[in-house]
Amino acid sequence: MPRSVNSVASRARRKKLMKLAKGYFGRRKNVWTVAKNAVEKGLVYAYRDRRQKKRNFRALWIQRINAGARLHGMSYSQFMGAAKKAGLELNRKVLADLAMNHPDAFKAIVEKVK
Repeated sequence: MPRSVNSVASRARRKKLMKLAKGYFGRRKNVWTVAKNAVEKGLVYAYRDRRQKKRNFRALWIQRINAGARLHGMSYSQFMGAAKKAGLELNRKVLADLAMNHPDAFKAIVEKVK
C-alpha cells in the first residue's frame, strides 16, 4: 500500500504559522524552522505579558494614588486603610484617575476618609 501523506493539512498548518511570522525581520519571516521558533516564542511572551500587564497597571495606579494622598498628608497605606474603614467602594483604577486628572475630587475623598 502506498504511503499516505496529508500534504493539504501540512501546507495549511505551515501557511497559518508563516502568516503569524509576517513582519518579522530576516529569516524569521520566511524560513520555516526559524519562523516556527520565533512565532512560538512570541506567543509565549504574549501569554505571559497579558498577565504581566495587569500587575503593571495595578502598580501604576498605586503609585498615582500614593502621590495624590501624600499631597494631602497621608501615605498610600493609611489612605487605603481609612478608605476601607469608611466603606469607600472605588477601586484603584478610578482613584488613580481622580488623583491624576481631578485633584479637587480626590482631595474631597481624602478629606472624607480622614
